[in-house]
Amino acid sequence: MHYDPNNNVVKLCAEGMNLEGAGKKKEALKLFLQAWEEATNDLEKFTSAHYVARHQKSVLDKLKWDKMALDFALKIDDESVKGAYPSLYLNIAKAYEDLREFDNAKKHYQIASSFTQYLLQDGYGAMIKGGIANGLERLNGHVNL
Repeated sequence: MHYDPNNNVVKLCAEGMNLEGAGKKKEALKLFLQAWEEATNDLEKFTSAHYVARHQKSVLDKLKWDKMALDFALKIDDESVKGAYPSLYLNIAKAYEDLREFDNAKKHYQIASSFTQYLLQDGYGAMIKGGIANGLERLNGHVNL
């Protein structure tokens, strides 16, 4: 996926990630919310919603923001965005698992798995694949899909 480094929403999210890495979560969330407010297209909305989701205190709020991020990602007409799908579906699956909605969780882990061919063969891709596999393994015995 190509992000314009001169785009203000991208700049805000990048600055938020730096603050997040420095342990300044409240300040990071403020920037992610500002990015959300300034977002004008599906890519900007997907990106900012994804980062806002990471800072939600309740599972239901996290799920809401993760679903919004996915909805905007699905609207983007760019093959490269499919590389984000496994992570988005993984986040939604984990939220459903935490809510003990095991059928929804398993369905979303399986959808996440169906998009893993779009992940890069790197540490991040391996982490996402591992998260999906671990989620499916945890759910064995909970559901019959």
